[in-house]
Amino acid sequence: MSITLNRQIRFVIPPERAGGALLDFLAVRFTYHSAIEWRERMSTGRVTVNGQRAVPEQVLVAGDELAYDASGIPEPPMDDRIRLVHCDDDLVVVDKSGNLTCHPGGRYFNHTLWALLQTRHGIAKPTFINRIDRETSGLVVISRTPAATKNLRAQFAERRVEKRYEALVEGAFPDRVACAGWVVADFSGEVLKQRRFIPVRTETDFDGKNLKPEGEPPSPEAQWAVTAFRREAVHGPISRVTVWPHTGRLHQIRVTLQSLGFPLVGDKLYGVDPGFFLRFCRDELTPADRARMRLPRQALHAAGLRFRHPRTGQEMVFDLPLPDDMQGVIHACAAT
Repeated sequence: MSITLNRQIRFVIPPERAGGALLDFLAVRFTYHSAIEWRERMSTGRVTVNGQRAVPEQVLVAGDELAYDASGIPEPPMDDRIRLVHCDDDLVVVDKSGNLTCHPGGRYFNHTLWALLQTRHGIAKPTFINRIDRETSGLVVISRTPAATKNLRAQFAERRVEKRYEALVEGAFPDRVACAGWVVADFSGEVLKQRRFIPVRTETDFDGKNLKPEGEPPSPEAQWAVTAFRREAVHGPISRVTVWPHTGRLHQIRVTLQSLGFPLVGDKLYGVDPGFFLRFCRDELTPADRARMRLPRQALHAAGLRFRHPRTGQEMVFDLPLPDDMQGVIHACAAT
């Protein structure tokens, strides 16, 4: 990328973090730099407290505002291929690659869809209406005005948007099935962000589109999720499946497929081996792991969207073909 954005990280000290030295706090809270590196950055004025140049031994007070000029932090490489499928004064629809984070977070800033839209396409302050996982390819909707944001978010929240995904799953998937149930946090493993699906209703003769929550939620944070699936083809050991998520919960498609016994091809967190994700984080995936995954990323593609233009009310329909990497897995499995 020829243009980069300057990253400013700001953090307000909560009461429970007051009383400690600034250097100790930074080294524990922001581990992408060592204590020595933080000391060096303070010596060059890149860290301030309440607008004043900070020193390592400075004692923190509740309400202090830390600011760090984080420009130049090394970021993991991304697949930065993006294509503007539609662009007008109100919204942008993007087709993104299967290895690109949507929004800044952690070590990702300039290597994100958010930054690319600004530096490569001149789209100032893009607001994401839907976000898909870093390893999910396909359609993302971005609004460009407050009015468009309000309208589009209402359409998604009220389920007036039709979303369609294409997936490759392990095994011979049923002809058609719809699942409704609860997505909850899963604290049984080592991965904090992991989720679990508790099915309430699984049938083959309904799509579940307008199905309301049934029964009491299993926990206060449980989220009702409804997903419909249709098998398109079986290719040796895998199936190609079309997916209609009628709700939009974190990891909804992935955990529902896992609960059905047909995990996504290439899914490190909910795939055929629960150890994939931790070995990936430690950079310890073996050649046997990679072969078993079949694809370096999860085989999930946001292929279709249908909604109303936020200003004109015109129906907007977008359809994408299956990306080359997923096609490659199909051809390889069909040949076995």
